[in-house]
Amino acid sequence: MADFEVVEIFESINGEGRFAGELSNFVRLKGCNLRCTYCDTAWAYEADAPCTVMTEEEICERLLQSGISRVTLTGGEPMIAKNIDVLLERLSREESLEVEIETNGSVSLTAFRQMKRPPSFTIDYKLAGSGMETKMCMDNFAVKQDTVKFVVSGRSDLERAYEVTREYHLEQRCMVILSPVFGRIEPAEMVDFLREKRWNGVRIQLQLHKFIWDPD
Repeated sequence: MADFEVVEIFESINGEGRFAGELSNFVRLKGCNLRCTYCDTAWAYEADAPCTVMTEEEICERLLQSGISRVTLTGGEPMIAKNIDVLLERLSREESLEVEIETNGSVSLTAFRQMKRPPSFTIDYKLAGSGMETKMCMDNFAVKQDTVKFVVSGRSDLERAYEVTREYHLEQRCMVILSPVFGRIEPAEMVDFLREKRWNGVRIQLQLHKFIWDPD
């Protein structure tokens, strides 16, 4: 058995990513190795963030009891959690659970892609507006992935997302999402950029939860 610092487990819809709009059980793990300028869950990575220590069996049982099949592991950064492989292996044994992981792009996912039943990864590419672009593990973008998401703060971020997407041929290998940093860039400007570049194979996605509920 392994122990995991769980900040919260809650039921909601996926606000973004491949499964946006779908009901999911969120498991938020404590801690993050990045400090993005626009982070809206910074409280979850603080050393004194309140959490509950749970084993993989306890987490799994909680999820199975909910009756919700989709599971979203988030943070913080879930992939830096000690023994995360133990938790993923345990969840993968439950045929009724479909696991997605929201990860920040700084941690290599190569070993986890080799699992018999790997989770679906939504990988953020942290652009300059985040202040964390130098932390990206570029190997993640050079191989086949499920979903790559660019969180955009302005025109320069759009230009860089276009550059990275073309360099790694992401449109041909995975779902590519452009998401605006809430309040920093107008979605209409992003649409204009797609039209200007004739940029096919990507999609703009707004964070649903910030429209359904108070964005703060």
